[in-house]
Amino acid sequence: MAQTALKYDLEVMEEGRVELHVPFPAGARVVVFVIEESADTFDDLLLAAQSSLDFWDNPFDDEDWNDA
Repeated sequence: MAQTALKYDLEVMEEGRVELHVPFPAGARVVVFVIEESADTFDDLLLAAQSSLDFWDNPFDDEDWNDA
């Protein structure tokens, strides 16, 4: 069974409440995961850049570029 994930960027209101409107009928059962968004908006870009550095660390690349 395919499931569609929805992402909502929300701000926590008074007393720790969040409100959102979903495209499901009343009575539908849903699962909600809540995580706090990082204050640093560049964390995801930094992680992406670091995760792809291994591409450059390989013996074939070193062999070609060390002689260039």
